[in-house]
Amino acid sequence: MKTKIIFFDIDGTILSHRNGHISDSTKKAIKKAQANGHLAFINTCRTIAEIEGEITDVGFDGYVCGCGTNISHQGTVLYQTTISKDITKMLINDLRSYQIDAVLEGTTTIYYDNQPLSPLIQRLHDSQANDRNLNVRSWDDNDITIDKFCMWPATQEGSDYICEKYKDIFDFIIRENGLLFEVIPKGHSKATGIELLLSHLNIPHDNTYAIGDGANDLPMLEYAKYSIAMGNSSEDILDIVSFITEDVDQDGIAHALRHFSII
Repeated sequence: MKTKIIFFDIDGTILSHRNGHISDSTKKAIKKAQANGHLAFINTCRTIAEIEGEITDVGFDGYVCGCGTNISHQGTVLYQTTISKDITKMLINDLRSYQIDAVLEGTTTIYYDNQPLSPLIQRLHDSQANDRNLNVRSWDDNDITIDKFCMWPATQEGSDYICEKYKDIFDFIIRENGLLFEVIPKGHSKATGIELLLSHLNIPHDNTYAIGDGANDLPMLEYAKYSIAMGNSSEDILDIVSFITEDVDQDGIAHALRHFSII
């Protein structure tokens, strides 16, 4: 039997977009795939600092985190990149000057400004710091180290300024009708994470599967040999995938893995 490698997005793919948890059906399907000799990897825009115990408890073979900025297999980090402290300091000054809310995401820590401008960002901060018990600190932390960030520009002027000034350093993925930008160091994506792992594990491209639900999954869905959209996916990925499975809350992961004879 040839080993297949399956890459799973998190939010809306293995985590319910309704209750925020992983169903027993999804856990069993992933475990069954592994028992059948296949490899299961998370592939997410979240940094590793944002991966909770409910996800790690599933027992994935490894992680592509931060859109390819941190890649690991069986607990060994194969690749890691961070944004330089000089760039980070300049970025924070620009974000504050143009009154742009942002979440700066590192390998161990997530950083917020001390006074978020939007109540939405304040709620996100409180959820991560209190409900999810993640390691949350301030932009003013002396040891701030980040891999990527998300920003919510309130004005077109601010958006244009950041995108133009940093166009040679970052790639900007526009999400949520232009209200949210996922910002990643150039040369990194969910697809580059897959490419590195295929080389490291000596697995042919023909044995790759990717499962996601949103526009930020496009790089891995376009790169994988077999691409799968959840039934709850956004419209912009449905035309490019190999297969559309059921909703995440209707055994979508198990349905997809059965369709491809992985379980």
